Amino acid sequence: MTAAVIVALRVAATPEVAFTAFTDGIGRWWTSHPLFPITSKGDGVLRFDPAGPDGRLVTRFADGEEWEIGPVRHWLPGERLAFGWRVPSFAADQATEVDVRFETVGAETRVTVEHRGWDAIPQKHVARHGFDLMLFQRRLGEHWRGLLKRVSTQI
Repeated sequence: MTAAVIVALRVAATPEVAFTAFTDGIGRWWTSHPLFPITSKGDGVLRFDPAGPDGRLVTRFADGEEWEIGPVRHWLPGERLAFGWRVPSFAADQATEVDVRFETVGAETRVTVEHRGWDAIPQKHVARHGFDLMLFQRRLGEHWRGLLKRVSTQI
């Protein structure tokens, strides 16, 4: 996995507080995007279950159905969070990964999201909407930037 969307935002909080807002609050700050829904029926409510290094990111829908988005790969509070990212339309051998870093910058924390692996998803795949990689990544970066702004309002 080489191609990546990378966005960063500084928040007025410690890395530990920013990590908690990102992980514990994901069900509050995550919003669906018309181009990037997790499933055909929307995104549901995201959560880490269980929260911690042995967890997984899941979404639950109003009808009780649950979908595993991906396993947690790194859970280092205040430092790093990484997890797999798969939508139901991906083939068994297709996946992307989200890597989030929390770094102290003066009195703030820089939260950096790197979502990589989209170069392994074919351009014709429904998740890419036929976009060439650069355009797709630009749109996905805009979505992640908006999501990080929402995280910052939870702190």
